[in-house]
Amino acid sequence: MRIVSLLPSATEIVYALGLGKDLVGVTFECDEPPEARTEKAVVVGGRDTGGMAPREIDDYVRSQLAAGADLYTLHDKALAGLDPELILTQDLCRVCAIPSDDVQEALGYLGCRADVISLDPHSLDDVHGTLLLVGERVGAAVVARGVVDGLRLRLDRVAAAVAGRPRPRVAVVEWVDPPFTAGHWVPDLVLAAGGEPVGGQLGARSVETTWEDIGASRPDVAIVAPCGFHLDGAADQARRVVSELPGVPVWAIDADGVVVRPGPRLVDGVEAIAAMLHPGVVPASAAVRRVSTG
Repeated sequence: MRIVSLLPSATEIVYALGLGKDLVGVTFECDEPPEARTEKAVVVGGRDTGGMAPREIDDYVRSQLAAGADLYTLHDKALAGLDPELILTQDLCRVCAIPSDDVQEALGYLGCRADVISLDPHSLDDVHGTLLLVGERVGAAVVARGVVDGLRLRLDRVAAAVAGRPRPRVAVVEWVDPPFTAGHWVPDLVLAAGGEPVGGQLGARSVETTWEDIGASRPDVAIVAPCGFHLDGAADQARRVVSELPGVPVWAIDADGVVVRPGPRLVDGVEAIAAMLHPGVVPASAAVRRVSTG
């Protein structure tokens, strides 16, 4: 089956199911595993925000959405040339990927007959459900079940390790200027890691807030996980959080790697957060970095 992925988490899912050879198209943001970027055709482009400050990125996104303009560009000719049978996309967030309706419209224009699956999880359990869904649609249901069982076994091990321990109050900051608290599956990660999430709502969208409100939630720990950034970028932005939340220990985490992309590596995120909250109980993780001792 010729598969095109229009979001990085779907690309990771395809590889986790052992179907990398069937993946023919990806987005410019698909960087895991590395061969996805180097060996596959890029069918979705977008603005490079690497040199922009968080406020500049936020202003750009808001202005594009207000104008009804696109944040991403679907390369129609490249997509048609791949002759895909299955396209994986999402409707969860317009900031994260091309909506499925836009994909369907493009396929109609191109005369393509690919099936389109929208992957829209709101919880950690939902994320595992997307692996099972993709597995069923591509004839790899048994493999998908094995992958999910392995992920859940790792979660059970973390749960056993942190059972009965105090649960620190954790604020996950998904953006720093303006501040956003993380929603959707992120509170699930904190709960699974032995923490108590504050600020963000499980299953709900990430929401803009104020530093005063984050401080009023009395976090014991703040984790900085800016969407679109790996560990170094998160650490740079975490310095702002140190000044805004005096006295609160601040950690940076590889957001794109283990927090914000709803794929199999979210369990890595649970393990990393657990190691942060319960040192010595869960093995240390290279996905986190302490920025302030509070």
